[in-house]
Amino acid sequence: MTIRETAITKLNQLPESLVQEVNDFIDFIAQKHQSQIVESKPESTPEKTWSQWFRTVDALEVSPPQPNSKFSELLIDKYRQQGLDL
Repeated sequence: MTIRETAITKLNQLPESLVQEVNDFIDFIAQKHQSQIVESKPESTPEKTWSQWFRTVDALEVSPPQPNSKFSELLIDKYRQQGLDL
C-alpha cells in the first residue's frame, strides 16, 4: 500500500467533523509549498514578469474588426472618408 492509499484509508476513517480540518491543513500545506517555490525563484522579479508580459502582448497578431452589420460597415467607411485609418 502506498503512502497515498494509507492516507486516504485514514481519511475515510475520520468523522466528518475532522475531514474539514484535514482539508484546511492540506490547503495550508499546498499554499506554503507554493510560497516556497515563488521565493526560490529570485530571478523572477516584477520587472522581468511585466517585461515578458509586454513582449508576449506585443507579439500578438491583431486583425481589424470585421463589421457585423450594415450600420457598422457604413460607419467605418465614414470614418475612413474622414482620413481615419481603422
